[in-house]
Amino acid sequence: MPLSTIAFDADDTLWENEKIFKLTEKRFLELLYDHGADESLYDHLLETERQNLRYYGYGIKGFTLSMVETAIRITNGTVPAHIIQEILNAGREMHDHPAEPMAGVTETLKQLAGTYRILLITKGDLFDQERKLAQSGLGELFDGVEIVSEKTEETYLRIFEQYGDGPKRSMMVGNSLKSDIVPAVAVGAWGVHVPSEIEWAMEKADAPTGNARYHHLETITELPALIAEISADN
Repeated sequence: MPLSTIAFDADDTLWENEKIFKLTEKRFLELLYDHGADESLYDHLLETERQNLRYYGYGIKGFTLSMVETAIRITNGTVPAHIIQEILNAGREMHDHPAEPMAGVTETLKQLAGTYRILLITKGDLFDQERKLAQSGLGELFDGVEIVSEKTEETYLRIFEQYGDGPKRSMMVGNSLKSDIVPAVAVGAWGVHVPSEIEWAMEKADAPTGNARYHHLETITELPALIAEISADN
């Protein structure tokens, strides 16, 4: 069955995201180390983020609230108010950071648009993801945009049935094995992993290397050649 639908992840696939989080995280650690926080502060923050996903979801707002909560907890409630303000300011600065397409992204999407049905499937805060998509200038290249709370097998089944011709004729391209590749491949879609420079600890997973529909690329610019190869074989 020929490929008809290609879906892309957004953060760290089309534009940088985790690098901004890491810079803010470093700033947070420096702020708290000056106030007696221990060396396991990073682990405390990560665990707080993990616990808060069910309440705040993914994105800058949840990350900012997790930093505030960690600061209060790690200092036993003695964190100065000006540190809380600096954390809030850092969250706003993250929000104001421009979303610019990474190298090769715009050209690759334009090359594929028109021939294939192009989708964007991203998770996170609705307001923030809409902002980044608008800033990127890529919006007109997509035939459909889905901003979801989680990327599961059910998510991909629904989207590929709604916008495309089912998972067998669809492909998901992204930097996260856990969210973009494993569940998409599990429902029968093609999964193309394009790793990012920095990987979030909570997005790590084993690659489905035994599945013929799994592919690994070093850069997104290699995608059209891979698609041409797949199309020739099918």
